[in-house]
Amino acid sequence: MNKALRALLARKSKHVAEARALMDLAAKEQRDLSDDEQATFDGLMAAAEAMNPQIEREQRLIEAERTVTGKPLDLPDGSRIEVGATAIEQDPRRGFRHFGEFAHAVRQSIVARVTDERLALMAALPANYGSEGVGADGGFAVPPEFAREIATHSLEQDALLQFCDNVPVSGNNMAFPNDETTPWGSDGVRAYWEGEADAASATKPKLGDPQVLRLRKLMALVPVTNELLDDAPAMAAYLTGLMGRSIRWKSNDAILNGSGVGQPLGVFNSAALVAQAKETSQTADTVVAANVAKMLARQPATGMSRARWVMNQEVLPQLITMTIGDQPIWTPPSEGIKGSPGGLLLGRPITFSESCAVLGDQNDIALIDFTKYRVITKSGAAAIDIASSMHLYFDQGATAFRATFRMDGRPSVNQKIAKKNGSSNELSPYVVLVART
Repeated sequence: MNKALRALLARKSKHVAEARALMDLAAKEQRDLSDDEQATFDGLMAAAEAMNPQIEREQRLIEAERTVTGKPLDLPDGSRIEVGATAIEQDPRRGFRHFGEFAHAVRQSIVARVTDERLALMAALPANYGSEGVGADGGFAVPPEFAREIATHSLEQDALLQFCDNVPVSGNNMAFPNDETTPWGSDGVRAYWEGEADAASATKPKLGDPQVLRLRKLMALVPVTNELLDDAPAMAAYLTGLMGRSIRWKSNDAILNGSGVGQPLGVFNSAALVAQAKETSQTADTVVAANVAKMLARQPATGMSRARWVMNQEVLPQLITMTIGDQPIWTPPSEGIKGSPGGLLLGRPITFSESCAVLGDQNDIALIDFTKYRVITKSGAAAIDIASSMHLYFDQGATAFRATFRMDGRPSVNQKIAKKNGSSNELSPYVVLVART
């Protein structure tokens, strides 16, 4: 590592270590900091934070000198990143061989106060890939390729996010226009048949308040034993799998059940949700063919070919024997529909989810057009950040890694759709079955 940068980091580490010693002493004695200790603590932290601009300037200068002078970056494993096409800002791994090596470097930077030069150089890159290692959280943006690995795990078979209307954003929010008029309604944009030379019938959009989505933080916390930390390749597989699984579960649950307060607004809490009535004298805790047929009929015609069934897997035994007349309406999974682990019901794919209600309660089975669920996610590798702490599981000999994924979402249709002709039943992209108790 560059001597000047090493000296700056060492000075900052000394201030931080002394501040930590004060906190640890107070914690050991089960008391708060005294007035003198608080003043000393504040002074140490101020001194550490005052060094951040110097460290940042040195990091930027190192990268600038390397690219200007042609000096390559020597890596701990003996390899190097040359100047030019393979410079660190153009390397999606940022010089690390795998995610385990990157996570180990993050841990060393935060726990042992030893900053890997690759992490230091990442701080000199543009904001999308910048390091927060000099900040309060001690987090580092995950290199793009490793972020994609976590994202891939978070979008496996049962993930709902992959079916939504996802808009990556570079900022923190996005406002979308809101026009829910229908072509057969009495207002909004409409078309008219006009005779030759007739004056055109003027129409204009009827726009409601814009729908504003703001990125929310979704955090996955994974403890890693010190033994596993010694095996970086194993840690890579362990961390990416568990972080992806945790992000997948929480985002799925928010898309369906989210309250909209500090998290996405879920489909089941939408004002546009349609609840299909049960059949007369229908037995408790059952789903019958007439239920699902009528649920499909409550989807707008344009959504029937896009909608997916989402249900508690307790419904499956009843689907397997479900028929209309002598024709089965459930098709089991086969080689040709690997993307439908639950098979097809009335020709639409099934996803099982523990976020659905227990069999017999409302929301145990739903038919949803997820293209009508709008999501924003942070664009680029900055969408997923990782931080490390040894203090949370200190007594268990483990280090905690925290991945932060930023997203928000809500149904893009905010009211039920009135039909032009036929029954008074309203339509919606979000259809559930009422409770059968």
